[in-house]
Amino acid sequence: MDSHLLIGCVGKPSAGKSSFLNACTDANAKVGNYPFTTIKPNNGISFYLTTCPCAKYDKTEECSPRYGKCVKGKRYVPVKILDVAGLIPGASEGYGLGNKFLDDLRTANVLLHIVDASGTTNEKGESTKGYNPINDIVWLHAEIVQWIFGNLWEKWPSVIRRHTQTKSSIAETLLIQLSGYSTQMPIIHKLLAKLGITDPCNPEDWDRSFVYRLIETFVKVRFPTIIVLNKIDLASSDANVAKICSKYSEETIVVASALSECFLKKARNQGYIHYGEGDEDFITANDQEEGNSTDLPKLKQPDPTTSKRLEKLKDLILFRYGSTG
Repeated sequence: MDSHLLIGCVGKPSAGKSSFLNACTDANAKVGNYPFTTIKPNNGISFYLTTCPCAKYDKTEECSPRYGKCVKGKRYVPVKILDVAGLIPGASEGYGLGNKFLDDLRTANVLLHIVDASGTTNEKGESTKGYNPINDIVWLHAEIVQWIFGNLWEKWPSVIRRHTQTKSSIAETLLIQLSGYSTQMPIIHKLLAKLGITDPCNPEDWDRSFVYRLIETFVKVRFPTIIVLNKIDLASSDANVAKICSKYSEETIVVASALSECFLKKARNQGYIHYGEGDEDFITANDQEEGNSTDLPKLKQPDPTTSKRLEKLKDLILFRYGSTG
């Protein structure tokens, strides 16, 4: 059995999901400025950084974990990331690549909703100006809820009959119906507690609106979602980021520039900078000439275009936000 935590990257076409995957993993997913660049799911392995127990006991030189890796007391815990085909309104009814997209997400532990914060693509991923990205957050959540609700409501009469005939608890009945989404009993118990449902319970008394509310709550419990506001390197993102942060809890929001991270990784691999993923700064050849970080391998001088882009990225992204996301 795969022991990796699975994170699903969701969002409309052209929101930057594949660029995000390339930025946070060693994947090389195809990217493009046209809808449905991704058809088949892409995946890669990223790492969650935490302090390794070896640091506490001064055993960093001897540490060699079988799962992940340890670098100077920093533990890198593997996380599998899945980038699936873009979702558009109506996906739960089969529009676009909707049904395939949704099926790919059944086993995800967490969802990252990659949002184009610049407002330069509409709900279908087509180029535009002035689009409100809050719309994407609203309709994507609704599509996931409608997908699961539709699957359940279609067979609701038989669910009621089985529940009555088997004299099952409501938790047992819901577990059977929702197990296709990799649901386990603790999730069902949490769902029931949030809705205040206890046995004895007769689901025959539940109308369509209540079952829909049940599934809305289930999606929040089973698929916790982080909103990733991508493309913060574009000037039009500023106002949209402010609007979204005022509407949604800041605990569920991350700002990011996936293309900036990809560019920094490429510059590092070409020997122009020393940079670690997610760092708040990078080291250049000029820094070394000034006597900084001379213990690290000597860097090359980048061409003028690359040098200018690095300085712009440092000012607009790293100094302003603290990292690329």
